[in-house]
Amino acid sequence: MQIEILQNENNFELMIVSLSHVLCIEFTDISAEFGDVRPLDEARRRTLNVNRVQLSDRIEADIVFITELANRGCITWPQREHLKHIGQPRERNQKLLEFLNRRSVADLKNFTKVLAKEQAFLVPLLITDGGEIFCLIL
Repeated sequence: MQIEILQNENNFELMIVSLSHVLCIEFTDISAEFGDVRPLDEARRRTLNVNRVQLSDRIEADIVFITELANRGCITWPQREHLKHIGQPRERNQKLLEFLNRRSVADLKNFTKVLAKEQAFLVPLLITDGGEIFCLIL
């Protein structure tokens, strides 16, 4: 019996070959359809890293904010507990950004939505590479 696993871009194929039978099973990675791609792509990681200093200095990650992030699935509940016990705001923000860097694209989008609701002036730092802050006049 021979077992072979092939991986394409979003698919996995499992082939089992015996003397009398060939079985081929294809698995599709549906997470890509829903934006749950892990880890973050290079462009999003670069955006977080370029703007890390400004985000670390300016996010107000109080207990209400990090609880909302956990409720939305942007961070896990153990990560929330860890953040809750970090005393210095800048250190808490740095750890939060570190957690986000390892999360999915969907998690980062949810984080951006929570940030837009609570601290909208920081959202441009997550959608631009240059770290520009601009104001939208409505």
